[in-house]
Amino acid sequence: MTRMHPFDYIVPATSENAIARHVALPQSAFLAGGTNLIDDMKLGVDNPTTLIDISRLPLNKIEPLANGGLRIGATVRNSELAYDETVRKKYPALAQAILSGASPQLRNAATTAGNLLQRTRCYYFRDVSQPCNKRQPGAGCAAIQGFNRIHAILGTSDKCIATHPSDMDVALVAFDAVIQTQGPNGARAIAINDFYVSYGQDPARENVLGPGELIVAVDLPPTPWFTRSTYLKVRDRASYEFALASAAVAMDLSGGVIRDVRLALGGVATKPWRAFAAEKVLRGQTPGPDIFAAAADAELKNAVPQRQNAFKIKLCKATIVTALETVSTMS
Repeated sequence: MTRMHPFDYIVPATSENAIARHVALPQSAFLAGGTNLIDDMKLGVDNPTTLIDISRLPLNKIEPLANGGLRIGATVRNSELAYDETVRKKYPALAQAILSGASPQLRNAATTAGNLLQRTRCYYFRDVSQPCNKRQPGAGCAAIQGFNRIHAILGTSDKCIATHPSDMDVALVAFDAVIQTQGPNGARAIAINDFYVSYGQDPARENVLGPGELIVAVDLPPTPWFTRSTYLKVRDRASYEFALASAAVAMDLSGGVIRDVRLALGGVATKPWRAFAAEKVLRGQTPGPDIFAAAADAELKNAVPQRQNAFKIKLCKATIVTALETVSTMS
């Protein structure tokens, strides 16, 4: 039986103090809701020597931006975000994505930044008796020759095929979210599509955050046609289950023509996956089954299935087509 390692617990008074402590303690971790981190600590997957609790910092507001967009604080709880009237009106796919994930109890605790930093639910990553390049670089990947039905078909490498588990982040990718951070070198804004890194040769590195860098907010742009959006999730059962395939879609439809579109995928990739190839096919076209299928084919052209998850290619294509049909028929 795995036993949780002892750790120190710090409650910083300010973001600056939290950042300084993280830099001074390289084996530390920021803690907010803890719905993922604490689980991984119990399993022995993560063993920080110090937890820096940021949940009491003033990062829990949802506020309008001067440009008409929306700023979501890092510690805003998922439930609050999903039921926020502005989110439901201007970014409906985001509310739908959040409500399709986890349970009400977990959504009441989970935070915006924590969701961005969610770690994979790969069986082998969460079993410390198994080799895993993400958990221990160079150890090997047990999933490639193991049970890999839930694993990724996009963005994989010969080092790792773990799937990113988030629903919320798929919608954030579709909405061109920008992640605001503070760190020892000051503040920076990171486009969400630049936030996650390819597994490549170093699966243990999942994002571009540096030592001590703290997510403080997520900004959504004031794009008017994001109101025409939806999130579709396909899973083994209707509740408390991760996606086998999902799609967040927003569409700018005018005069019967797709002027612009955003499409992101979940459940099939090593990160929340922006479907650039599909978007390119769709722009300037008349919506319909044939063009939707062509877009799905273009996006999945380079999918790399494993022994037990080839079904995800067909499933993901159907998910894309259905989500696009739903958005194109919205009034």
